[in-house]
Amino acid sequence: MLTHVRTRLRQVGTGDRRLMARSAALPPSRADAALSRLSRSANKGRLWWAVAAVLATRKGSTRRGALRGVAAIAGASATANLLGKPLFPRRRPAAEAVPEHRRLLKRPTSSSFPSGHAASAAAFVTAVTMESPLTGALLAPLGAAVAYSRVHTGVHWPSDVGAGALLGVAAGLGTQHWWPLHPDTPGRTAHRAEAPVMRDGEDMLAVVNPGSGNADVDPTAEVRFAWPKATLLYPDQGVDIRGQLTAEIRRREGSVRALGVAGGDGTVASVAAVAADFGLPLALIPAGTLNHFARDVGVRSMPAADAATEAGAAVGIDLGEVEITGNGQRVRRWFVNTASLGGYPEMVRLREKIQQRHPKWPSAAIATIRTLRRARPLRVRLNGKPRLVWMVFVGNGTYAPKGFWPSRRPALDTGLLDVRYLRADVPYSRARFVLAVLTKTLHASHVYRQYDLPALDVELLDGNRRVATDGEVGPLGTLFRFRSRPSALTIYRL
Repeated sequence: MLTHVRTRLRQVGTGDRRLMARSAALPPSRADAALSRLSRSANKGRLWWAVAAVLATRKGSTRRGALRGVAAIAGASATANLLGKPLFPRRRPAAEAVPEHRRLLKRPTSSSFPSGHAASAAAFVTAVTMESPLTGALLAPLGAAVAYSRVHTGVHWPSDVGAGALLGVAAGLGTQHWWPLHPDTPGRTAHRAEAPVMRDGEDMLAVVNPGSGNADVDPTAEVRFAWPKATLLYPDQGVDIRGQLTAEIRRREGSVRALGVAGGDGTVASVAAVAADFGLPLALIPAGTLNHFARDVGVRSMPAADAATEAGAAVGIDLGEVEITGNGQRVRRWFVNTASLGGYPEMVRLREKIQQRHPKWPSAAIATIRTLRRARPLRVRLNGKPRLVWMVFVGNGTYAPKGFWPSRRPALDTGLLDVRYLRADVPYSRARFVLAVLTKTLHASHVYRQYDLPALDVELLDGNRRVATDGEVGPLGTLFRFRSRPSALTIYRL
């Protein structure tokens, strides 16, 4: 057996030297300098981070592909550099293996096997292709060029590149273990709803939030194109948009027949709450970063929203409601996506503070790490039963998958809430939770619970806390009554 392995390794080495010689024999060309620059640009994944940033500016599958690609790079890079290279040390090709004008000025000194550059390139392209095949096809030549550049510049053997590419493909496909692919289809609802035909947005009051999503892109032009006769309302700094919109509707004394909104999930949630309160249909143009609600509803763009309002086509969907009691007052809030108690509200507040000095995504990562480190368990009663928990998640509707990362709603009219919480009354609960997430065994873990319920009462037994609804922090309270309100919102959708 050992002799057979040695024979195979000698054959691989012979093939590597033969292929390296063929590459070195290529005549000088402009490609030499281009491949050298390309190889350096991919150091530490910088090239793919830049590509991901560009892809993330486009909504939908390309943005999801960028996020999945970054996750795949992290997995591939860690596997190649922390496992592959230490376990399989291999000498890199001699500098003289390629002509002098091709050689990198700073040659790497780590193990040659496997190629981390090839692993990252294959991981990113594979992950993007899973979400957006067309984008992946456009990126494939760039990924192949990065991988070949390592042979062309003489810092890797061809088998190093091949092994790295295989590792990267596996890392890209492996993201499905924690982040399953899902069909790009809207949530189902059997409840058609009556809504007025809105010709050019006449008698519509539309909220436009230029601060949602990309700060350089103002959705006003899209709103004007879809609903030229609508009255536009911009959020005032330091003023609750709910109060601002409510006052404007009352000032118009019944002349508003529909509400429109162009913004992210937070803005949409605020306008949807007012629409539900006044019994007005809602038209939305997704203009945020992720637009979870618009994706689930099935309104992906301005033309889709325009077509639905022109046809008067609408459906009834459920909303979540939470009644907050504390400090001698009672406040009611709607939520279109999710609500939570525990670490998440604190993370949102910390993220907003850090975001004053740093970009949004790094701020969110820093805030999440700090929050987890400082987290304290909550003593609560859940529907009357005492529990010690780290956090409570409540989704408007039943989300899928049922693990830690709820990402979509197959149906929008279930009349149920998706309730999930993490127990803090078992030994090493946070460590067990992390292990269960990594091994995708959360459904069988003793620290995780999930239920589909029409209602949930959460009573805090130690002090008060804030509830987060749709990513925004709400008021302090000691008792939180969550309810599903079937068909509480009428929304335009074909």
